[in-house]
Amino acid sequence: MTVPLVTVFGSLHYDIMVDAPDRPRKGETVTGHAWQPKCGGKGGNQAVSAARAGVRAAMIGAVGDDDFGSALLANLDRAGVDRRFVRVAAGVGSGMSVAIFDSDGDYGAVIVSGSNLALGDDDIAAAGEVVAQTAVLLLQNEVPEAANVAAARAVKASGGRVVLNAAPARTLSAELIALTDIVIVNAIEAEFLAGVPVVDTLEGATEAARRLVDAYPSAIVTAGGEGVAYCDRAGTAFALAAIPVKVVSTHGAGDEFVGAFAAELARGHQIEAAIAAANAAAALLVATPEGERGAL
Repeated sequence: MTVPLVTVFGSLHYDIMVDAPDRPRKGETVTGHAWQPKCGGKGGNQAVSAARAGVRAAMIGAVGDDDFGSALLANLDRAGVDRRFVRVAAGVGSGMSVAIFDSDGDYGAVIVSGSNLALGDDDIAAAGEVVAQTAVLLLQNEVPEAANVAAARAVKASGGRVVLNAAPARTLSAELIALTDIVIVNAIEAEFLAGVPVVDTLEGATEAARRLVDAYPSAIVTAGGEGVAYCDRAGTAFALAAIPVKVVSTHGAGDEFVGAFAAELARGHQIEAAIAAANAAAALLVATPEGERGAL
């Protein structure tokens, strides 16, 4: 049987990760004790996660003609991601970020989008052979919305499904919402999209998912260390508790969940089984030290 294809249309960032006792407040300088580079971006992370889950994974994106861009392409190669349609954009710097981790493993980050903002219709057209084979398309909010709409429209026309990880939170067009089959958000993003306060608990995530299906056919709301909730317009609703692990770092956990979920969905697994597999993948990731995570 042909291995299903998950295509990720989205961001690639070269991350600088800093370990410190805490994240600085406004005007404060904190002395850190270590730093390391890492290849990321929500799109890149999700593509690597899908490949790790055993499906074919393709990336459509853009990097700059610089050292960061070369490193990002090499990382996709190591992970086994098809990156033939990652464009090298001349005269634009690659996307990058700085993430500061505190002693509890939580983090805050600043991103500079760079080449990711150069994505558009031409990138979708160039990747026609991949689009035509796509079982599941993954989108995020780190590239222009018009480009996301073009990608979603092309994949839907070829019979694929569209999963939108609506992060970071921003106002979405009616067209993109209409093209989305499943939206995945955390509590903060769910609160923004639903327009009501969301408590970061399983109960809060479940209520948020119920509210989101007013706009989306299906909604998944993650609640960090509490677990994840699902709801759809057919009336199916359930919540899964997080798997207890010793947390080393939460960085990339959401992307690991999304990529693993898309892989299981592309294989034809039922929603609850796909979410359970993604839940397990995210738990394994947060319990694994950054230096032992491979391509991610």
